[in-house]
Amino acid sequence: MKVILHTGAHRCATTSFQEYMRQNAQPLACQGIGFWGPYRTRGGALFHGIQPGPAPVTGRDLVQRAKGRLQLQMAASREAGAQQLLVSEENMLGAVRANLRLGDLYSGAGERMARFAEAFGGAVTDVALSIRSLDGYWTSALAYAVARGHKMPTANSLDRLARGPRSWRDVITDIACAMPGVRLHVLPFETFGARPEAALASLTGTDAPRTHARVRLNASLCLQDLRASLPSFAAAQLPEGTGRWRPFDDAQTAYLREAYADDMMWLAGGADGLAALAHDPDKLAAGTNPPRIALTRGRPDDKQRRMAGSG
Repeated sequence: MKVILHTGAHRCATTSFQEYMRQNAQPLACQGIGFWGPYRTRGGALFHGIQPGPAPVTGRDLVQRAKGRLQLQMAASREAGAQQLLVSEENMLGAVRANLRLGDLYSGAGERMARFAEAFGGAVTDVALSIRSLDGYWTSALAYAVARGHKMPTANSLDRLARGPRSWRDVITDIACAMPGVRLHVLPFETFGARPEAALASLTGTDAPRTHARVRLNASLCLQDLRASLPSFAAAQLPEGTGRWRPFDDAQTAYLREAYADDMMWLAGGADGLAALAHDPDKLAAGTNPPRIALTRGRPDDKQRRMAGSG
């Protein structure tokens, strides 16, 4: 059975993708695709003991017990006819609040994914990572956190986020090093964020259903809604107006976009063999002989041009 770990990331339409998978669980099961989402990984304590953090002292090997639970659940999915099992849990990479607290992008991703590789016992064949432009990611993360009580970002904290040394390339490299031999697929949010069926088709190679594909969950609040959800002293720190909140200035935004452009160029160039950039299954390449268009200039080359006189 092919096991695919969908690791998010956060704020990349991961919750909407998980809802799409849940709503289409039955037709997907008929195609041999099983799905585990947060309702199972968190509610059923399936990953308890794998992720680093405080744990009760019971004298038991929590990692070994988690590995046993995973093996039993995978065996049940295999017996139910699943040929491909997609496990979607964005907290495998880390937490948004940790990223904001440290001012870094999933600094512990390598260690965490190595734990999951061990717990799954070598059954993982593919890992999928959704990424998005860094200015959009940090803006969405800040809006999500502030709406839930996180303090408003200061000018220094915004500059630290904008000029942080880590980018998606570092996260991808950490995952690839932690899980050697596993195929790593990178799905840009700009292409797949609003189209979960395209993401599923790219990962599984199947004809993904299009029902429930336009559900949008957990979206960032716009300025007016964010202002209404905050206490008055916090809402007063937000800028006036409507639309998206843009906490970064022009220079910081340009720096973040340039870093993301470098990441995309690295991925398009092969990513040093560590990962593959997922392509839109609905778009076809031009082929060996692309169409020839716009072969003439704006004015005929042989037309006599009027030259300025010398005097």
